[in-house]
Amino acid sequence: MSPAPRKARSAAPSAEEPVGGDAGQPTAAGTRIIKKYPNRRLYDTQTSSYITLSEVKDMVMACEQFVVRDAKSGEDLTRSILLQIILEEETAGVPMFSTQALAQIIRFYGHTMQGLMGNYLENNIQSFIDLQSRLTENSVMNLQNPLMQNFMGGYMEQSRNLFTQMQEQMSKQAETLMGNLGAGLTPKK
Repeated sequence: MSPAPRKARSAAPSAEEPVGGDAGQPTAAGTRIIKKYPNRRLYDTQTSSYITLSEVKDMVMACEQFVVRDAKSGEDLTRSILLQIILEEETAGVPMFSTQALAQIIRFYGHTMQGLMGNYLENNIQSFIDLQSRLTENSVMNLQNPLMQNFMGGYMEQSRNLFTQMQEQMSKQAETLMGNLGAGLTPKK
């Protein structure tokens, strides 16, 4: 039987970011706090028990709001834990991302377009989730159904619009960059 963890002192602010929340927003009532200890164990403060990564995945699947904090420093480790779950999912069973897709994502890190790509992926995933939700609500399974074709057409249109917005933002950034470079190259008199 594992002893209960000692309460760690933390200089971290009391505002915490739940999964699915916006940065800097205070923790919503009912948000579960998971503490990660140096021994890599996860402690659920709501149930006063240690939990596994699999149980954290179950919380994600159930759309529960939670935040993972380092027990000593109070640092937000939620993204790290979610990435760990994705890694486990990608290495077991059928991966969602191809090697080529992962390589392309890695290439965007540190690139000026990193923020745009992140927004594009996030918006596209949200559009897909919305489409899936509408399909589930209407129990439309026949791809030949005109309603299904309208849903898919709408999804494709949203994806196209998101891509067009990203291209426009890239073009504006390129124009700004070229304008700044041009201004720096004009000879001084």
